[in-house]
Amino acid sequence: MQLSTIEDRLALDVLNYARDSLVLALRFMAGALHKLELTPGGSVEFGTDAEHLAFTASRVFTAFRMEPQSVARDLLHSTLHCVFSHPFVGASINPAIWDLACDVAVENAISQLRIPALNCTREKRQSRALQKLQESGVRPLTAEHIYRHYVDFAYDDDTVASLRRDFIADDHAMWYAFPGERDDSDEDDGNGGDGERDSRSDSGESPQADGDSSQHSQPDEEARATREELEENWKQSAERILTDLDTASKQWNDVAGSLMQNLQAVVRERYDYAEFLRRFAVLGEEMRINDDEFDYVFYTYGLRLYENLPLVEPLEYRELKRIREFVIAIDTSASVSGELVQAFAQKTFNVLKQTESFFTRIHLRIIQCDTVIQDDAVITSQEEFDAWIRTMVLKGFGGTDFRPVFRYVDELIARRELTDLRGLIYFTDGYGTFPESQPAYESAFVFIDRESENPAVPVWAIKLILGREEFPTTPEVTR
Repeated sequence: MQLSTIEDRLALDVLNYARDSLVLALRFMAGALHKLELTPGGSVEFGTDAEHLAFTASRVFTAFRMEPQSVARDLLHSTLHCVFSHPFVGASINPAIWDLACDVAVENAISQLRIPALNCTREKRQSRALQKLQESGVRPLTAEHIYRHYVDFAYDDDTVASLRRDFIADDHAMWYAFPGERDDSDEDDGNGGDGERDSRSDSGESPQADGDSSQHSQPDEEARATREELEENWKQSAERILTDLDTASKQWNDVAGSLMQNLQAVVRERYDYAEFLRRFAVLGEEMRINDDEFDYVFYTYGLRLYENLPLVEPLEYRELKRIREFVIAIDTSASVSGELVQAFAQKTFNVLKQTESFFTRIHLRIIQCDTVIQDDAVITSQEEFDAWIRTMVLKGFGGTDFRPVFRYVDELIARRELTDLRGLIYFTDGYGTFPESQPAYESAFVFIDRESENPAVPVWAIKLILGREEFPTTPEVTR
């Protein structure tokens, strides 16, 4: 027992020395490097839960004997996982592929820093896989983009394990061990459900098997709150690092490209697309009993005193926020993806059709356009939308010009085919020519996968940049 304590202390000294050397070389990482509490022992040889860095003395000594600089690299590797928010994922991902993608993203960022004290032999083995990713057009090399690439290729477990062998530096088991993280039940959103999967269903265990699940709810809620607080703290660290890099010398601007791209993906504001659509709601009236606008005391008193004659009748209308008319414009230029368009249209319609989103009659126009109008679908019901999704054929694949859609919508308004248009949302993955003047309705441009770019839009337009995870066509990372 005494021997184990001595070994732990020596291993802790090695890690503290490695951390000090990292702080000297990467001053902008100082705060993040000291956030993890170095903790000997535990269920993993070397790994983090975003709060502690667990290690065993034998693991540290083995790494130091084989390649002394690997200790510092491994320590930075685990810290960057937290800075990039890698441990904070939901249940809908493939853990093996996510682990691989995270390791690739972190190792690439470290290699690009070109710190001699972090050079390890594994860099040479990694170069081939990194080159293949770049040749495949995976940019920027964030974990989300790499994950999506590997998911699309549908690699088997052996291939994934083989690819990860050259990038692995720590154990990710603790990422998936948080209570309450993987027990959210599925929720049907009209498109097969976007909710996180209940992991207990895989084992055949019923969530109510003990007859009372309430005794578990409080610990789960506390664990989830702790998890959210940890994630927010690491996001703040990422913001500070990014700010320091932006104001640092040209030295870091030249070599920290991948690091900055990963940081930008973390600190980029995550928009709630459903909430965004509610900006287009308009005030209107619907004939419906409003239970909030009369006094039950007088109402029941009248019924009791005059039998069936209430003293106060409930109001038969109330003011609601409902979508009257809406236009979805789809950029069908050469680089557009049919599956992504379907996912975008499906999610948009699911949000709009929810209670208190549409008036009784739906009037949705889905317009396809590249440099000219290619198609205009009129949707007035769920059945018509389902038919459109089943038979949708993208048309166009030329350049990108946004002006024809606005001219066409103005014509529809002039012909009174649209009489109460609240807004137009333009789904695009590239740049195009904008109208010179502001239209009479709100307009928004939704860009996909533009984390590292800043597309310019007119001052009168709303710009929304979303990741593909907002519109998953394959299993995606759930933040």
